[in-house]
This record gives sequence, structure tokens and C-alpha cells, in this order.
Amino acid sequence: MAEPARAACSSASPLLPPPPGSDTAHKGWLYKWTNYLKGYQRRWFVLSNGLLSYYRTQAEMAHTCRGTINLATAHIDVEDSCTFVLSDGGRTYHLKASSEVERQRWVTALELAKSRAIRMLNDQSDDSGDEEPTSQSEKSELHSTLKTLANKLDDLTTCNDLIAKHGAALQRSLSELESLKLPAESGEKIKAVNERATLFRITSNAMINACRDFVDLAETHSRKWQRALQYEREQRIRLEETIEQLAKQHNSLERACRGAPSLPPLNTRLTSVARGDVIARLAKADASDEDDETEYFDAMENHQASCNESASGEVLPKRKRRTLIPDKPSYSLNLWSIMKNCIGKELSKIPMPVNFNEPLSMLQRLTEDLEYHSLLDLAARCDSPVEQMCYVAAFSVSSYSTTVHRTAKPFNPLLGETFELDRVEESGFRSLCEQVSHHPPAAAHHVCSNRGWTLWQEITIASKFRGKYLSIMPLGAIHLQFQSGGNHYVWRKVTSTVHNIIVGKLWIDQSGEIEIINYKTKDRCQLKFSPYSYFSRDIARKVTGVVSDAEGKANYILSGTWDEKMEGAKIVQSSRGGTSCEGKQKTVYQTLPPRVLWRKYPLPENADNMYYFSELALTLNELESGVAPTDSRLRPDQRLMENGKWDEANVEKQRLEEKQRAVRRLREAQAAEASEEGRECEAYQPRWFEKKQDPVTKEMAYIYKGGYWECKDKQDWKLCPDIF
Repeated sequence: MAEPARAACSSASPLLPPPPGSDTAHKGWLYKWTNYLKGYQRRWFVLSNGLLSYYRTQAEMAHTCRGTINLATAHIDVEDSCTFVLSDGGRTYHLKASSEVERQRWVTALELAKSRAIRMLNDQSDDSGDEEPTSQSEKSELHSTLKTLANKLDDLTTCNDLIAKHGAALQRSLSELESLKLPAESGEKIKAVNERATLFRITSNAMINACRDFVDLAETHSRKWQRALQYEREQRIRLEETIEQLAKQHNSLERACRGAPSLPPLNTRLTSVARGDVIARLAKADASDEDDETEYFDAMENHQASCNESASGEVLPKRKRRTLIPDKPSYSLNLWSIMKNCIGKELSKIPMPVNFNEPLSMLQRLTEDLEYHSLLDLAARCDSPVEQMCYVAAFSVSSYSTTVHRTAKPFNPLLGETFELDRVEESGFRSLCEQVSHHPPAAAHHVCSNRGWTLWQEITIASKFRGKYLSIMPLGAIHLQFQSGGNHYVWRKVTSTVHNIIVGKLWIDQSGEIEIINYKTKDRCQLKFSPYSYFSRDIARKVTGVVSDAEGKANYILSGTWDEKMEGAKIVQSSRGGTSCEGKQKTVYQTLPPRVLWRKYPLPENADNMYYFSELALTLNELESGVAPTDSRLRPDQRLMENGKWDEANVEKQRLEEKQRAVRRLREAQAAEASEEGRECEAYQPRWFEKKQDPVTKEMAYIYKGGYWECKDKQDWKLCPDIF
């Protein structure tokens, strides 16, 4: 009964491994890296029919395969004279041969097998024409159409460049005419022509952007079907491998049962327990090659789980806070009608109605950086500085996860506006923000936690509207200090870009590099936020990083995305690899399995109608008693907007901004008067922060000077300005 079953499974696909003992198999001993404790272990490898399988011993070939890699999708990388790496995306084998000659023999065999497997896979695809979403003629026609569209787009781009060139020359000529002494009526007409020329250039640019989006959309539909087909092929290969593994385990169990004298007849042997054992063993073999290896890594995960459990055990029962805000009304407004005359201006200087805002201030958005404060609680308990750095890096990335769907603009805080977040009872920290400068707009932030850390930062937002996209560049340093050990970390934020301002759906990307420095130990972490590219094969929103000690030795590899999760893997060995296309020598790292450092919380239900607010963001504008009269929760235009009264909110917003301008004009007049009288007029001073030289970075920054929480306890707010 067993032999026909094996024959049936073996003939199911030409990519399945042959029966043990096949003459076509390439076999031999290799050393496989297992884990950091055991290092390389001797294993028996069999290469045949495009698959590389391995066993602990030759005897295991009859009943237990420890793992298999499909060479059709594998990558082969030579590390040094005796070692090489084989990976297929799902799993990676670090292998070592007994000599350089033996290693070359295996690498050559693997490369040949890979070529045959790919050729066989392509032949199968060609033979099954019904699996293709389009015929060859249709595909050719589609590509021809796309090429024609691309050529037309190139023509339009050339025309656009000529329009820009001649338009610039026209504007220069008009500017020269304006400088001449002409009658007032002529000057006004020239100025009007100049403005029309500017609008003409902007309109032509918008037209080109729309055409480019049309071509991109056509290409997207073409490639979508190709990606779907590739996914189905990969799924089929994985299913074939799983079936083969199950058949081998089934045969092994049948042979073992025949050898047992007291077992019942065959048709009653495979009880639910036995079948469950087979499936469990199969799942375990697929998830991790060997039992002794998984035991070690499971212990690491259990240690991490115990750390998380101990962290959550210190948290007191949470106060019940709101989980809903009024749904966002369906208001339509033409963004282009507002933005067309604002190209090149600072975002803070553009008069924007609340229709483009979300009902939170920039101070509240800054406080959202603390969404994953538990990462800092974990970091505070780390004994190793480089391990602590991993959690700090994960925290720095986590602050961007709330922005992925948040395309609305927060309210610009008024000068002197504050926002407090007191979560000592629930989470052990309390936070205070204050708008300390209006031009340039700057906010200072201070957070103190009774779980062993303090964070402070000063953020100045520099932004430019570029026509098609908006660049937001946060300036200023973020400081984090731990009480135990005294480690002091400093880093800065990356650039945020809002795309499709004029045409298409708004979307946000983060790009740039973050360098985190521990000023006490000189450890460093380099994080790279890769900008989105349609033509890149990398995952979107990708973040990678390396944690190095003071000597420059890499200790951890970090990887993930800024909108989902970050993982860290400890480096156990590094070696010099080949040369990259830029001419730089690559370093190949060998690591332990990665551990999840941070994972994004799911959004609340109905989040798309609540500005895509997170669970924390929904609570930030919730009214609380005892806060300062300058707190963002008390801002009337923001409150009206949250309640869906957008027309009233726009009127109130204009009133507040005019009140702020009147105060500024009065201050400027007082300064001018003092200057005429030879007196010094004191510049505006924030209430809770003061400007000092930072002892670490040597830069001037606003530092919390204390007193806020004491004033709150006494409800003494007499020194707070009247801004609302």
C-alpha cells in the first residue's frame, strides 16, 4: 500500500524530490549552521530535480526530511573559501564544505540545478496557456500601447520644458518692464500679464502630471495581473512541497506500524491522535528545520514574552476614555483653488480653512510620538546598551506609524498654546508641550516617566509647497535619557512628503536617514527610510538599520516598515562579500532569527470616518478638568470642527488668528517705541520653557524650566496669556 502512494506523489510534479537512492541525486555531507550555541552541525544533503533536501543521517532519508529548498526561487551566495549561503525568501541555509574544492563542487551543482529548475518552470508556464491572463498577441498590443503613451508623454514633457523656459524668459522681460518708469496704468497691466504667465506655467505643469498619472495607471493594470500569476505559481510550488513532505511522513508511519507486533490492523491505526502527531511534526519541520534548534529559539521568545508580561503587570487599570468622536462631515473644497497662488511658500503662512485640517493641534500630534511609550519602559530595564539601542530605534520608527493615513493638516498652535498629557496613573508618564515661537513656528516638549526615562525635544517645522507635492522637514533634536546607567540618546526626524497635492489621491511617504547616538557609550544606530518607488522590488515604507558599538562593530541588524513593525536580529558573524554596483565592498552578516521589537496597534473600528485616528489620538482632545487655560483642548475653533460645525469653526479660526496678529503688532510697536527711547524691550518669553545651550549637542534649545505641574496642583494660572 505504501509504495503506490509514494509513486503517485512522486509523479505529481517534476519538481518533487526523487525516492531515496535515486541515481540522479547529488549527495554528500555538509556542515549547516544551526544556532549560536551549537554552531555548524554535520548534515546529509541530497540535491535532485531542482530541490535540495537535508537529513541528520543517511538513515533518515527513509523517513524524516529535515528541510527542503526549491532552487527555482533560491539565491546562492559564496561567502569565503569553504562557506556559502542558500536562501529562497522563506528560509536560509548557511553551509560549509570540508574544502574549497568540495564547496565549488556543490556550488556548481546547485547553479546547474537552479538553471534546469527555472527552465522547467518556464516550460510548464509556456505549455499552460490557459493560465495566462492575456494571450501573447494581447500582451504585445498592450506593451505597444503603453510605449506609444510613454512616447506621447515624452513629447508633452518636452513641450512643458519649452513652456517653462520661454515662460521664465517672458516673466524676466515683464519684470524688467515693471522696473521701468511707466504710467501707473501700464504697470498694473504688466503685473496682471505677469500673474497670468505664472498661472499658465502652473497649469501646464499640472497637465503633465495628470498625463504621467494616466500612463502609470495603465502600467499598473498590466503588472497587476503578472504579479497575481507569479503569486499563484509560488503558492502551487509550496503546496507541492507540503504534499511531498506529508507523503513521506505517511510512508514512514506505515512502515513503523508494520514492524510493531501488537498494533491493530492498518485501517484502524491512524487514529486522530496519530494523524494529529503527523500534522504537528510536519508543521514543525516546515517552520523550523530541527527540534533542537527550535527549542533554543523558543526559549528566547519565552524570555521576551516574560519581559512583556512583567511590563504589563506594572500598569494600573486604565481610566475609561472615549473611543469615538463625531464622524467627519462630507465637505468638498477645491484644493487647487487655494494652493495655486502659494507655490514656494511656508506651509504655516498659507491661510487654510479647517476643511483641510484634522481636529488636533500640532502640539497634540507631537504628543502622539508617545503612542508606543512601552518600548522605552522595556529599554529602561535593559542591561546591555546595544540591546537598549534596539528598543530606542524601534521607538523612533514607531512615531511615524500614525501618519500613514493621516493626510489632513493639524492646527497651527497659537503662540503660548500648551498641551498636557497626564498618564501617570495608567502608564507612568506625563507630558507637556508649548508653542514657544511663532516665526519660525517651534514647539518644545518634555516628558518624564517614573519608569526610569525622560524625553525632551524642540521641533521646528520647515515646509515648502512644490506644486505636485509638499515637503515637511522637522528640525531640532530629540533627547532621551535613562536614569539607570545614564545613557543619553539623541536623534532627529526624517522628511515627510505629501504626494498628489493637485491630481490624484493624497498619500504620505517618509524618507531619509536617522542617526541615533548614545553620547555616554558612543554606540550608534543608522536607520534608513527608503523612499517609495514604483519600480523598486523592495517592500513599501521599508526601514533598515545597523546598531554598532563604540568600536564600530555591528551588533544588531534592524529591519521592517515604518507603518507596521520592526524586528531586530543579533549578529553572530560577519564577513566580507562581493562588490556592489557602486564599487563598495559588501559586508555579509550571519544572525540569529529576528525578534519583533515593535508592532503597530490596529486602528479602531470606523477609523476611516474619524480622520484615521489611533486609539490614543481619539483621547487627546477629550475635555479634562484642571488643565491650563492655554491647553489645546480649550481651543474653540478646533472644538467646533471636531463637533462637525466646520463653518462656525472657520469663522472662529479667523478670529483667533486676527487676535494673535493684533498682539504681535502691539508687541512690535512697544519694541519700536523702546528703541526710539533707547530702552531695551524684552522679547517674548515662553511660560514653561527657556532657551539654553544643550550640554550634549552644544546647540541652543528650549528646555523645560519646571513649575507647570505645581501650578496645576494649586490651579494658579494667572501668568498664562489670554490666547483664546
